[in-house]
Amino acid sequence: MANTFSDGSHMSAQRSLLRALGWSDSEMKKPIVGIISAQSDIIPGHMHLNEIARAVSDGVLAAGGKPVVVPSIGVCDGIAMGHRGMKYSLPSREVIADSAEILCLAHAFDAVVFVGNCDKIIPGMLMGAVRVNIPAAFVSGGPMLAGRKDKKKLSLSSMFEAVGSYTSGKIDESELNRFECTACPSCGSCSGMFTANSMNCLLEALGMALPGNGTIPAVYSARLALAKRTGEAVMELYENNVRPRDIL
Repeated sequence: MANTFSDGSHMSAQRSLLRALGWSDSEMKKPIVGIISAQSDIIPGHMHLNEIARAVSDGVLAAGGKPVVVPSIGVCDGIAMGHRGMKYSLPSREVIADSAEILCLAHAFDAVVFVGNCDKIIPGMLMGAVRVNIPAAFVSGGPMLAGRKDKKKLSLSSMFEAVGSYTSGKIDESELNRFECTACPSCGSCSGMFTANSMNCLLEALGMALPGNGTIPAVYSARLALAKRTGEAVMELYENNVRPRDIL
């Protein structure tokens, strides 16, 4: 299948803009695969998504597609808690779905890979995938490693419990600081079966992501290999015209 821009004088103006991006003649004829990445320097689960998106691009290229990385917003539910930012988490899901629709259809993507990780981002992206209904696959940034303190595993839940213990006088400020500095030891979605990790596991069960999407830790190299395989997989979906509504 040819992409929207590959043939015909009626698309010459659009191709001139693609040439401004440095595209070659051969790239013009390949399926255009959007890679919607929610990379962000404020969300621990998203700080490394540029690397995941790059690995997806490698997979798409290896399978004969033309990858283009475009952005998505995201909100960290944990950082947004306890102040007026809490009001913005849930509405961000709708903005993400809207922006995914706009990016995919305005630029005539032939297929799309969604690279997200955290709570409202994954559901928003899934809503967008079903709306546009072009061949689509998901790969997450992966879960955070568990924290450790005095040989006990910690998670973000442990941190909120520690704040309660400090408020009730059960631990002092020094002990609270020990929790704070060890609870979240790496990039990735918060360790625990919260919305991010449960959604990323659910994507596997729904058939929208490859096995390992919800469980391979963010810092493992296997996560990059999974991203490459996802780029190859979306090209297979494209070749066979398998779309999200077919799967879901």
